[in-house]
Amino acid sequence: MLDKLKKQVYLANMELVKKKLIIETFGNVSGIDREKQIVAIKLSGVDYDTLRPDDVVLVDLNSGEVIEGDMRPSSDTKTHLVLYKSFSEIQGVVHTHSAYATSWAQAQRPIPCLGTTHADYSPAEIPCTGVMEDDAIEGDYEKETGYQIISTFRQKKYDYQYTPMVLVASHGPFTWGESPAKAVYHSNVLEYLAKMAYRTLRINNNVGSLKKNLIDKHFYRKHGENAYYGQE
Repeated sequence: MLDKLKKQVYLANMELVKKKLIIETFGNVSGIDREKQIVAIKLSGVDYDTLRPDDVVLVDLNSGEVIEGDMRPSSDTKTHLVLYKSFSEIQGVVHTHSAYATSWAQAQRPIPCLGTTHADYSPAEIPCTGVMEDDAIEGDYEKETGYQIISTFRQKKYDYQYTPMVLVASHGPFTWGESPAKAVYHSNVLEYLAKMAYRTLRINNNVGSLKKNLIDKHFYRKHGENAYYGQE
């Protein structure tokens, strides 16, 4: 099962390259075996051209210790672990520095829901955390990044399953899903939404958010017990 998980995480990391969501060694994908409490994650700072399935590192969810692998896991590992512990239904996490989503994060602005494409994937704006305080930066930085994300969702009373993406202020986006592949899918969607929102506001910076009944119509026809979009 862990070999299968490592393969899934490897393929999801390579999908970031195919989707042009990363350059160089930017970004990382992880996946989790919740029964064994083990997280599989990309190596730190390794070029994607040389990455192989056996290079994926296995980490204990609770201690953060490496249990399989000779090289260091991603420097963002602790952020992934916080998300897995707090968001109990997710099975995959992605962090990228994709250009448009990261631009919104650097601008310290949430992505507003301006149209039905956004509403198809989230019934709310894509939230942006606050800027991290100095004591958190100087402390356990990556873990504090995870705590910032969790705090943002709690403060806004957002459902992490309905809004599977976030912007970390001055840093970049994180996404998650029911598999590593689905988390990558959400990263790709987030970048598209970020690009469209930027272009929309360039055309008309006075446009308002989409009205709630139209947001609900589009979101709930794809999500929830009364969804009717697709073939399932």
